[in-house]
Amino acid sequence: MPLLLERGRGPLGTLEGHLARANGHWQRIAGSGEVLVLFQGPHCYVSPSLYATQPSVPTWNYASVHAHGRARLVEDGERAKALMRKLVERSERARPAPWTMDLPIDYLAGMMRGIVGIEIEITRLQGKFKLSQNRPEEDRVRVIEDLERGSAHEREVARMMRRTGAKR
Repeated sequence: MPLLLERGRGPLGTLEGHLARANGHWQRIAGSGEVLVLFQGPHCYVSPSLYATQPSVPTWNYASVHAHGRARLVEDGERAKALMRKLVERSERARPAPWTMDLPIDYLAGMMRGIVGIEIEITRLQGKFKLSQNRPEEDRVRVIEDLERGSAHEREVARMMRRTGAKR
């Protein structure tokens, strides 16, 4: 589900986005009041072969954020269109020739009938990360060096591990 954070709306911000009307989740969201939005960060497997002490077991390093909040449907057509326009503009701004929502009125109206706007005022945030912080420094360094040679997710986990204190 595409969501944008509006920091200035509510004490912790408000998430704005939309769902396809054909996706029945919007009906459940409408009646729930309280929702949980999960943001999954980079994650990867860590081999026990990287640890100085053996025997050891494999693990999984990860980062995530849980945003709890109050959900509201955006019933006003103009407000929903403004949410869609904001998402398009933010998503397109880095492109050399950004696409705009300058569409024929009837086409745009049909597109808007196919979505449901949603706002979620964030009431609580929980962050969780497991980045080998329970391991000795020498193990963390070896894990980082190994992950830096891996996939994009592995390299991002390595960057996060460096930011949380492992040294080389």
